[in-house]
Amino acid sequence: MTDVLDLLRKGREFREAGDPSTAARYLAEAAEHAPRDRTVLTELALAHFQSAALGKAERVLVDLVELDPSDGYPRLLLGRTLSRQSRHAEALPHLKLAAALTRDPDVEGELARVQARVTTGRAAPPPSA
Repeated sequence: MTDVLDLLRKGREFREAGDPSTAARYLAEAAEHAPRDRTVLTELALAHFQSAALGKAERVLVDLVELDPSDGYPRLLLGRTLSRQSRHAEALPHLKLAAALTRDPDVEGELARVQARVTTGRAAPPPSA
């Protein structure tokens, strides 16, 4: 049997060493063995985010939010992942909840940045014909 803790440890080591793609391989294997382990899934989402595999990060983060809707950190990461894909309007509700849940000034700053992008996008004049 595969040791999930060993896979998690290796994944963290690679992610912290700046190799999130390799980390994701170890962490994906750990997630296969422990599909509801929030620590494993959070590390996997971070590895995907850091390696710009944003679609994969989004899928893992949606699962994390479903596992615990009151955890602000996965909501923050989901909001950042959506924002990084220029899906600012979709990111906004997750960032609002993350800000409310965490009361972290950094999260509130991220929320303000995304709100400004959504507002600016809507306020932009239509292209000339």
